[in-house]
Amino acid sequence: MEKIVLEEKIVEMIKTVYDPEIPVNIYDLGLIYRIEVKEDSSVDIDMTLTAPNCPAADFMLEDVRQKVESIEGIGAVNIQLVFEPEWSQDLMTEEAKLELGLL
Repeated sequence: MEKIVLEEKIVEMIKTVYDPEIPVNIYDLGLIYRIEVKEDSSVDIDMTLTAPNCPAADFMLEDVRQKVESIEGIGAVNIQLVFEPEWSQDLMTEEAKLELGLL
């Protein structure tokens, strides 16, 4: 499958993952910093959390991994939890800001 098509499917799937404390998906929250589909069909994802001590961190990481691995044509999924740059509301999409009443 073409790399761009796979990346679009990955984004669609990640948009089904929610932080349990915030009613917006983690992609629109701006928690996904990088998605890279490799030649061997493995995927590297850099993501962050709204707060370093987020109690739902393990749940969200595993949810992303399982959902992305379920996409046909995807091999191993490697998730790197990063805290730089630090997450801020500026990373959220306009839709997320609207949903949370920030606009």
